[in-house]
Amino acid sequence: MTDWLEGKIIERKQWTDGLFSLRFEADIGAFKAGQFVRIGLDIDGERVGRPYSLVNAPHEPLLEIYFNVVKGGPLSPRLAELNAGDTLWVSKGANGFLVLDELPEAKHLWLLATGTGIGPFISILKTEQPWSRFEKVILGHSVGYASELAYRETIKAACAARNGQLEYVPLVTRESVPDALAQRIPVTIESGLLEQRTGVKLTPESSHVMLCGNSTMITDVTELLAKRAMQRHRRREPGHITTEKYH
Repeated sequence: MTDWLEGKIIERKQWTDGLFSLRFEADIGAFKAGQFVRIGLDIDGERVGRPYSLVNAPHEPLLEIYFNVVKGGPLSPRLAELNAGDTLWVSKGANGFLVLDELPEAKHLWLLATGTGIGPFISILKTEQPWSRFEKVILGHSVGYASELAYRETIKAACAARNGQLEYVPLVTRESVPDALAQRIPVTIESGLLEQRTGVKLTPESSHVMLCGNSTMITDVTELLAKRAMQRHRRREPGHITTEKYH
């Protein structure tokens, strides 16, 4: 049974026709970067809730979610209509294991996302933990169009602040964009293009990979990495790949 708190919208940002961010106030308690909460609205007499990763870091005062509108969906179209001053429901406390505390030691951290899956990685990059633990952090974000490359200013600032420790690789598959790879994440791993672009080898000896986004990408990348002797990470069986399943 979800314990709900009322949250107040402070800011709404529309990135594209179907991509939105909401920043809001709610006292959900302490959480770790990379975790998610449930967001709900009362619709036709029923509270409809779905999991959304937090984009903000734990030290930031406002909570933030980044989401796409699912056509015909019961919740996301209504969330996209909210504005400053409106309210929503937020679960008390965050959950999820897409957090750095769960990772074994590694030299390089790969954060690979599609679409809105970049949200929890933005939260992680805003903390100090990745920079003290890993020699190199690679952020790969795959989208269809350049307009969907959200949070680029935040990423640009992080790249500048970390003096080469963060490598950002945009992947845009449906239009030609300068400096962006033009193929899906699994294709660039299989061909070696992603490693060529970053100058970092993706190996079980040096790397840990965190995946967030559509299930096809996660399945395909997991299968490709298995060919490199990289396996899913579990507490009882340390590995090289961490993913998050909300359902």
